Order: sequence, then C-alpha cells, then structure tokens
Amino acid sequence: MSLAELETPVVTLDLDTVERNIAAMQRYCDEHGLALRPHIKTHKSIELARLQLDAGAAGICCQKLGEAETMLAAGIRDITIPYPLVGAAKAERLARLALDADVTVAVDSEASAHDLSAALDREDAEVDVLVDCDTGFGRTGVQSPDDAAALARTVASLPGLRFVGLMTYPTLPESAAWLRAAREAIEADGLRVERVSGGGTPGARFTHDRGEVNELRVGTYVFGDRACMAAGSATLDDCALRVVATVVSRPTATRAIVDAGTKTLTSDPARGETGFGLIVEHPEAVIYELNEEHGLVDLSACPSQPAIGDVVTIVPNHACGATNLHDELVVHRGGAVEGRLRVAARGLVR
Repeated sequence: MSLAELETPVVTLDLDTVERNIAAMQRYCDEHGLALRPHIKTHKSIELARLQLDAGAAGICCQKLGEAETMLAAGIRDITIPYPLVGAAKAERLARLALDADVTVAVDSEASAHDLSAALDREDAEVDVLVDCDTGFGRTGVQSPDDAAALARTVASLPGLRFVGLMTYPTLPESAAWLRAAREAIEADGLRVERVSGGGTPGARFTHDRGEVNELRVGTYVFGDRACMAAGSATLDDCALRVVATVVSRPTATRAIVDAGTKTLTSDPARGETGFGLIVEHPEAVIYELNEEHGLVDLSACPSQPAIGDVVTIVPNHACGATNLHDELVVHRGGAVEGRLRVAARGLVR
C-alpha cells in the first residue's frame, strides 16, 4: 500500500528519516562527549525509544510519570523525569517506580524535595536528583546559583534523595556562566556535581559551546516539525512526521477546507510562522484557522490550487502535540507503507 491509498486524516512517519535523525544527533553527542538522553514525550513510543537506546543513548527522558511507567513496563529502566513532581500522589508513584527503575528527578523547591523524600523513605527507595535551574528562560527552576547551592544542600541531607547535579531548559548562551557559578558554589560545600543536563532541540548542536553541560535532553529532533524549521534546527527533509489530509470543500475561489482540525493537528504556533502547519504541495497556502475537524486554508497566494478530493501533506507546527492526538502512526519507507506504530504513552499527562 502507498501513502496515497490511506484513508485520511492520518499521521505518517518516514522511518528512513527517523533513523537518519537519530543517528545524526547521536553522532553529534558522541563527537562532543555528551550523554544523549532522548525525550520520549515527542514520540511516546516504546519502539522508537528502543531505536534511540540501540543507537547509543544513555537513557531516556519522560515528562510525566505515566510515560515513565509505560517505558518501565516495556523494560526500559534508566529514566529521567525533569518535570516537577508535586503532591503526595505523585511522590508515592515515584517511590513505587524507583523500586524497579533507575530514576532521576528534578526539583526546584524544598517543599517538593521533602515530599519526595518522605515517600521514598517509606518504600526504602532512592532516586538521583538534579536541581532545576532557570538560566534565563523564565519557566521552572531556582532563580540564582546561590539558590541552587542551597537546594542541593537540602537534597543531600534528605533520605531517599541523592544529589547528582544540575539541569536547565533550554540551554541558552548565558546558561554556561550561570551553571558554572552554581557548580562552584555547590562544590565549595563539599558536594559533587556529576551531571549538568541541558536541553532543547533548536539549540542542541550548540550545546558543546555552553561549557558546563555534559548531558543533552532533546525530543523533537527525532521527528522534526515546522517550529524546528523556523528555528533553523531542521529542514523539510528532516521532518519525518507528516499529516496526510484531504481537501473536502472549496467554498470559494480562495478558500479550501481539509479534514484535519484541532483533533488532528496541534493548535500550537510556530514562532515566526503564520498558521497551523505547512502544506508541502502548496507552501504559499495558510492554514489560518482550525475547528475540531476542519482546517481552513487561505489559497489566495497559491499559483496552483487543490481541488476537492486532492490529498495534501502537512508538516505540523509541533510534532509532540500532534503525536499525542493519535493512537497510532502509519510508518513507511519511500512512501511504501510498512505498518503501524502504537503511540503507547498517548494521553498520559499525569
């Protein structure tokens, strides 16, 4: 079967491109002495996680406990969870997970550290801990190197927690000096900083210039998307994940409707771009609005226009969000369908 024969809308995955992307990022990390820890939130697939590990990844990164539990059930044990785990329920789940897996977590508050420690102590379990550092992005993370050192001291004093280092997202040009100051302050207290974990696909290949980082957490590189293209970290040829859709209506001379809306494409924007995805066959077209099952397309700038029934290929703005909307991906090589890949951790946002 060819892609042209698929019933739409459907998400497709070019395995040749996926394998090339995996190999290229692993090669970069190997050349620069970085441990690669792929973020499975992009693909949420056991099979793709194994491909990354087989290529040389040091372990995996899971955004949520549900993803980590799915990966552990499949036999993948080396797992980092960089998202803040807050509350008794999550602390208890982490403690159970840590009985069978080699887990690293990130914390940015003493409250979280104490809650996790209490649950781990009850189960006689232990996790490695990275102190989450806000080095300029303005999301989670302690706000100064001195704060990082203070939290590291707290972590090191608590049962069930083993302080191992620092993490940040994304790795910015200014991250190196920030992380260096934090490391020096922590080491002055007699603690060892084993891991300094950075992340983010857009700036991934500049990580070796950031100095302090020795581990790279990246996810979107495996699929590529329109946001990566806009950031310069991927080309169209690097975009393995695409949505195949059909033009179902042409209400006016300049408007088309495709059968891919918010339940198929992500509503995430791509910084610097207009609309909700790139239509490969008509790059001048703009998907200017999404309803649940409708993609509204402005064709006014297109030299040629699709007709009702034409099939188009869309590169989503954000591959991670699009993947999580679907139970399976249709995998192919060169347009020849080879099978279907289950999105095993789909919807596991807790």
